[in-house]
Amino acid sequence: MSSSTQPPNDLPKMHYRHLGRSGLKVSAISLGGWLTYGGHVESDAAYACMTAAYACGINFFDCAEGYAGGESERVMGACIKKYGWKRNDYVISTKINWGSANGDNPVNNQGLSRKHLVEGCNASLERLGLEYVDLLYAHRPDRDTPMEEIVRGFNFLIDQGKCFYWGTSEWSADEIERAHHVATRLGMVGPLMEQPQYNMLSRERVEAEYALLYEVHGLGLTPYSPLKAGVLTGKYNEGVPEGSRFSADAQFAKSDEKLKGVFQGQLADESWGSVVEKVRALKPIAERLGTTQAGLAMAWVLKNPNVSSAITGASRVEQVWDSVRSLEVLPKMSEEVMREIDGVLQNKPKEMVRRFY
Repeated sequence: MSSSTQPPNDLPKMHYRHLGRSGLKVSAISLGGWLTYGGHVESDAAYACMTAAYACGINFFDCAEGYAGGESERVMGACIKKYGWKRNDYVISTKINWGSANGDNPVNNQGLSRKHLVEGCNASLERLGLEYVDLLYAHRPDRDTPMEEIVRGFNFLIDQGKCFYWGTSEWSADEIERAHHVATRLGMVGPLMEQPQYNMLSRERVEAEYALLYEVHGLGLTPYSPLKAGVLTGKYNEGVPEGSRFSADAQFAKSDEKLKGVFQGQLADESWGSVVEKVRALKPIAERLGTTQAGLAMAWVLKNPNVSSAITGASRVEQVWDSVRSLEVLPKMSEEVMREIDGVLQNKPKEMVRRFY
């Protein structure tokens, strides 16, 4: 391993949490390959980030069949093979739904039909060079496929030893509950984990809509975009750089296909200026706690007890270290500090009264 990927001596020790109501433990911070590995980040840089993460105790790595047309899985698999990581020492996940780049006819290479779940999973395993993944997600809902078929498909893969747990990504609370209802009726396993967007600016689903699912089903969260694609780092506090993808005020995300999943519908009621004003107001809080705004934003996400692991992205080793340093901030996130942050954000969701089936 290169000395440049060895963790600094003052880096905090990694924390591990149970994945929902299961016995599996995942690092509180994980590394994902969305928009990076197999895409605009060269393989050597991806390898460096993965080995740096592994060296500081990150044991959970996330990818998907749709990331860079499957290249993200190939890069992650190649890194694991190159450095000879023991299979029992890491947790890896992938997601199925968008696999049209991996076939000549897209008709059955997307969605959550039993055919695509099985074939998509097998193709992902081949790209990863693995016999199984630990976690397999339904990468968005498929409302054209009966829920019973989806539940049976994931349970078939579990029974075949192709994955250990299945979960969802950006499903509604009602859809997750429906999956559990069907699984219970069939004597099968329901979804254990959900991968939603969650950060200081996107809170409604995690803090309100899913509230009953944590108690009833032990749902674990592995959220993505804890820094809101960099907005919460404060790098736009003094203005938007000329030519930046965020330079078009309220329309800043619409021209960037890669960011639509992060921003679409999340900032519809606020102008870009209003968002930056709030983020700027968080800076004194971060400074008082002896951290950066990125560190504050990461610690804020990890403060939520329902978060099993926050998925981060990195194109440089230093970004991995920065994410891990947020663990130093976590003990400082007192209830008083959390209330102060809520006072700045003014977006704390109201409690929802839900009654499932």
